[in-house]
Amino acid sequence: MFYLVLAIHVLVCIFLVIVILLQQGKSADLAGAFGGQGSQTAFGPRGAANVLTRITTWCAVIFMLTSIGLTILMQKRTGGHSVLEGTGTTQSTPAKK
Repeated sequence: MFYLVLAIHVLVCIFLVIVILLQQGKSADLAGAFGGQGSQTAFGPRGAANVLTRITTWCAVIFMLTSIGLTILMQKRTGGHSVLEGTGTTQSTPAKK
């Protein structure tokens, strides 16, 4: 089960990077390069969410769910042990004057 969730997580990560890089920026025209908005509204020219935006949203949701799932599965797999459980604590004594 752990490896299945891990494989889904890695695939979603790669797909999410590709989908984000394919999207056009909010001010991708020449006026946006110099900070001007022209005659656009305050929130930009984007109206309804297009297909890439919806895919990005769903990939982000799947990414978060698989991250939480991997955390839970890894905790069950290791028995909830800490990485620092086997190390001893050292206390330093104050220097004498």
